[in-house]
Amino acid sequence: MVAAKPTVDSIRAILGTVIDPEMPIDIVNLGLVHDVRVVSGDDGARAEIDLIPTFIGCPALDMIRDDVRKRVTKAPGVVEVAVRFLNDPPWSIERITPAGREALREFGVTTPERGGAPRPTPLTIAGNIAAPVGVGERPACPFCGSAKTRMESAFGPTRCKMIFYCDACKNSFEHLKPI
Repeated sequence: MVAAKPTVDSIRAILGTVIDPEMPIDIVNLGLVHDVRVVSGDDGARAEIDLIPTFIGCPALDMIRDDVRKRVTKAPGVVEVAVRFLNDPPWSIERITPAGREALREFGVTTPERGGAPRPTPLTIAGNIAAPVGVGERPACPFCGSAKTRMESAFGPTRCKMIFYCDACKNSFEHLKPI
């Protein structure tokens, strides 16, 4: 019996099961997967995976690397997994797939519109104008769809998120920064 040989598509399918530890979305739909290569050898295949972090120095990178290695190593025919993080090209919200955007919205996280340059919006803190934060248009509430939203904080639970509040349904929600 011939052992199954891994392919780029089969490795990408496995990567689609790796969930980002800080966001409720897999790393493929989040746009972290830049390249996948399968190099055949005498004993089996080596999977080489290039990932792009959302932020340099993201504290979740080790967890992502470990999860990728653990899952891909279980694939038939894979004997070695190499994971490399690239800083060029840089990650941007443009890399999130439509399915990824919908998954984030269902979880209560909004994303800036694709293809539009963010327009700076001043952040008001206790009546003072702080530096522009590049929010662009106010995001619609992911829970009720209202446009009656406002930024509560340019700093969210992770470096790539901000906190918004919906005056219509009274819910807070996270919004990805337009990076």
